[in-house]
Amino acid sequence: MKRSYSKFIALGSIAFLTLTYSCKKLLTKEPVGTLLPGVLANKAGVDGLLIGAYSMLDGYTTTGGTSWESSIDNWVYGGIASDDAYKGSNTTDQPTAVPLENHTVDASNEYLSEKWASCYNAIQRCNDVIREIPLVKDGSVSSDYGKEVIAEARFLRGVYHFELAKMWRNAPYVDETITYTAGNYNVGNPGPIWDKIEADFTAAMATLPKTQPQAGRANYYAAEAFLAKAYVYDHQYSTALPLLTDLITNGTTSQGAKYALGAYEDNFDATKRNGPECVFAAQMTANDGSGGNNSNEGDDLNFPAGTYTGCCGFYQPSYSLANSFKVDANGLPMLGNTTITVLSYNSDNKTTSSSSVSAPNYDVTNLGNDHGLTATDAFTPPSDALDPRIDWTLGRRGIPYRDWGLCGGETWSRGDIVPYNPIKNVFNHKDIGSTVDNAAGWAQNQGTADNYNLIRFAAIYLWRAECYIDAGNLAAAEADVNVVRNRMTNQAYWVHTYINDANPEGGYTNTPAANYKIGLYTGQFSANGKAYALAATIMEEKLEFGMEGHRFFDLQRQDAIYGGPAGASFMANTLNAYIKLDTRISNPVLNGASFTAGKNELWPIPQNQIDIEAGKLKQNPQY
Repeated sequence: MKRSYSKFIALGSIAFLTLTYSCKKLLTKEPVGTLLPGVLANKAGVDGLLIGAYSMLDGYTTTGGTSWESSIDNWVYGGIASDDAYKGSNTTDQPTAVPLENHTVDASNEYLSEKWASCYNAIQRCNDVIREIPLVKDGSVSSDYGKEVIAEARFLRGVYHFELAKMWRNAPYVDETITYTAGNYNVGNPGPIWDKIEADFTAAMATLPKTQPQAGRANYYAAEAFLAKAYVYDHQYSTALPLLTDLITNGTTSQGAKYALGAYEDNFDATKRNGPECVFAAQMTANDGSGGNNSNEGDDLNFPAGTYTGCCGFYQPSYSLANSFKVDANGLPMLGNTTITVLSYNSDNKTTSSSSVSAPNYDVTNLGNDHGLTATDAFTPPSDALDPRIDWTLGRRGIPYRDWGLCGGETWSRGDIVPYNPIKNVFNHKDIGSTVDNAAGWAQNQGTADNYNLIRFAAIYLWRAECYIDAGNLAAAEADVNVVRNRMTNQAYWVHTYINDANPEGGYTNTPAANYKIGLYTGQFSANGKAYALAATIMEEKLEFGMEGHRFFDLQRQDAIYGGPAGASFMANTLNAYIKLDTRISNPVLNGASFTAGKNELWPIPQNQIDIEAGKLKQNPQY
């Protein structure tokens, strides 16, 4: 499962291009001789450079490292570092991921170095595109096409810098005027770069067409969506609001389909990718002759450790995430808090101490699960009323797991503490021949053609709800949250029982697989005020986007330490309460851990990059 490598990629190291490139990834090995820019000064060369820039969206570079450390879905940084998920597997496999989960990470961690390097390598490719256009003199690139290519490159540059800004906040901004000489860029990181990211998206939006010949290429509305997202992260809610409204009213995919919310599960089905909810996605393919290299390798560890894959049991949904889907008598999330006594246990499951913690009502008791049971032990799924998105977000024992069969729960994990399995990244067995590949030459059936949606349409509504809350228009915010919730009132979008449990590919009944219940808000936002409205919206984002790598960053941007509206230490309080509650189980990774306010909201800048840049980079606070 592990890949060995001898060196990290220096910040933004130049990937010299060969004349041969695939439609998904360009080769990044250095050729024997240097390829001069003029060699690519024609339309074929420009298109190849642009393809190379797009190819980095999955976060994976073949010049070293591993696919999962820099994956675009941020399952490590946005998932296991939050209350969404555990690392899973065991503590001896991928041990450098453990400090990312329990907030003891330092600047030497290889995961962080790989993520940093992947982003800057991608930015270098974008800048190569922009620098190449003026060199084309043979007439093969028209003025209009040259402008569009530059706009796409600037869009992508904004996306990659956005990744850096989420992770480190204080990251260098590198454009085409900055050259890599004497082993470094000599660029500092004096503070946030949101203004420069916004400028890239603004420029892209001004030029990009509203439709594109290929589904994976950015259009006008993709640029508008990322610009709005940048403004939301930058807490410029009034500036983001009209952009979000335009996207809801007029937005279309690159193929011209009006944005719409369809079946929830379609967002995670490789046969239905680039549908009407896809605002912009990293494109993945399988069985294309690349040996799995073009598949979603960033998730190649994140499958149940049995059945149709042999590995690996990482990215296991947390108890807290499962508990979040409990609903009240009206089918609404349980937002209230209560103070409970928490018992702490040692590795022998003996009580060592007790303490109190303020916990959300849904987290007071764990949803019934199969923790500690063997495959032959009897288990009946709990009858609690649950938001129907739960069983498209995580696998639970006894519930249909796509068309694989009834989920095995904890028996499908590699550890003995995790009763839930990842499912959003998992393939449908009926489509295995066309949508699944072996990943990285070793991971059987773990390279999928599942795109990763960087932005899907549901987010546009929830970001607009945040903007309305900021403006005091709580009724409008509630209406937007209800649009997202209303999708799941359609019982056709729920998980249903199999016609025959012994033949899971044989179809489904009309009987819901669990006690699903979902209701709409009916004036609670206005009646209870801004704090309630914001809490409900943040909760909706947790439910809608669970296991999609957003949770850590959603908590981060809401914290007052960076200008968010949720109050000082909001993120620390949320995650420390989660960690404290997790002591109800014997979790060797989180037991005794804590999240430090003013420090752990950001990641440490990799020390090897600080060394390379010879004093230009300053470390983030408290690292």
